[in-house]
Amino acid sequence: MLFQQAHIEAYESSDGKIGHEWMEGVYTLVLHTVGRTSGAVRKFAVIYREVDGRYVLVASRGGMDTHPNWYLNLVAQPEVQVQVAAEKFTVRAHTAEGPERAALWPLMVETFPTYAEYQQMTSRVLPVVVLTRV
Repeated sequence: MLFQQAHIEAYESSDGKIGHEWMEGVYTLVLHTVGRTSGAVRKFAVIYREVDGRYVLVASRGGMDTHPNWYLNLVAQPEVQVQVAAEKFTVRAHTAEGPERAALWPLMVETFPTYAEYQQMTSRVLPVVVLTRV
């Protein structure tokens, strides 16, 4: 199992043949954000689930009390690039709220049950992020 930089390098160099399926039945994409203070491109391997043609992510940061940098970067600049397996394309991100979040959260916990544990570890509500192709 690969993590962050090694994961991203293997994913990109193999067109997702290595790293797209991170664990059995758990898939990742490579998210290219723009640093909100640096302006530099930042890459993150993030678990996703495809729902109705959109890509859904959870900004869990392992249950820590602060949001992950990739999420803060998306809030600042929501139009970004992603790579899903061998395909690269532009998406626009938004944070799911209300009924949309209520519908997506259990799907993400089903995808990666550890999210439920992460939510119990923090007082912040873990953001559910939806990526829609532009």
